[in-house]
Amino acid sequence: MAQFLTPTNGFATGVGGLPHTDPKRAVDDVLAAFPEVPYAPGLPNRAPTEQIVWNDAATLPGLEVVEGRLVVDREADHAEAQERVYLDFVEGNAAGYGPAPENYAGLLELVSRDLSSALLVKAQVTGPVTFGMQVVDREKRPILYDEAYADLLAKMLALRARAAEAALRATGVPETLVVLNEPYWASLGSTVVPVSEETVRLAFEDIASLVEGGLGIHCCSNTDWTFVMDLDPAVISLDAHETATEFLLYAADAAAYLERGGIVAWGVVPADARLFALEDEAALVARMAAVRGAMAEYVDPELLVRQSLITPSCGIRFANDEEAARIQQATAAVARAWREGA
Repeated sequence: MAQFLTPTNGFATGVGGLPHTDPKRAVDDVLAAFPEVPYAPGLPNRAPTEQIVWNDAATLPGLEVVEGRLVVDREADHAEAQERVYLDFVEGNAAGYGPAPENYAGLLELVSRDLSSALLVKAQVTGPVTFGMQVVDREKRPILYDEAYADLLAKMLALRARAAEAALRATGVPETLVVLNEPYWASLGSTVVPVSEETVRLAFEDIASLVEGGLGIHCCSNTDWTFVMDLDPAVISLDAHETATEFLLYAADAAAYLERGGIVAWGVVPADARLFALEDEAALVARMAAVRGAMAEYVDPELLVRQSLITPSCGIRFANDEEAARIQQATAAVARAWREGA
């Protein structure tokens, strides 16, 4: 069962994808910027199978690619493959769900390195809501709306998360974190994603039941943060550059979450290179100082730093390798200032 993590003390890490196509260079840049909390970068420019959803789709029963889109033929008989997923879930058998070179080159490169100096190592898996909204049936209806498939994909992604965690744990690192990438949570409860909170909660609990270390959630838009915090993920990762004001409307809930042992990953550094070019380090440090000021009424500032990470706002895009490296180095610099009380 997933659990809270040791305090992360305001260190920096990354989120999701990098623009690199060379896994070795991508991981070199990650380790240079984030030696304490390295992460496994996705490499969506390397191949379509490294893109979010696609990188976790291979083991979904009935999956086809139709006109460049992931599709499930729900009318066909997939009973045997579905039963295999359920049996693997019950047995905790994630051997067939592990990362492969065509979809997790960054993770495989990372775990081949010496990570003995790391305090925590992070990987990312597509979340069930985002996955279930992106994969459709032959009538172009998201499979998340199919009760049976919604349950199935949660269990498949639980196995995927367990396999990713196992790859991290095999390096001997002290602690691991698997984060569910859930951009679609921004639309939960709307006509865009008319899915019940109970469906989402049960899916999260299925995944948490197979993860032994930390299980987090990344949503790079505003959402119902009280609902997210009530799930007690080990880490909540948000776009603090664009949505900190909205998140801080939940300051009292956030303080209680931090006091329970939760960690907030403040994505204060723009991941979009075009926005990053308009910022400077002092301005980003000031943004985090404003967060400290806004939270001071609700939580001990020292606890706030202990229960935090500093990250880019999302996966780095619209950048070349050099720009991505600068964004990551700036994130590390903002984290140092944050820990020093700036």
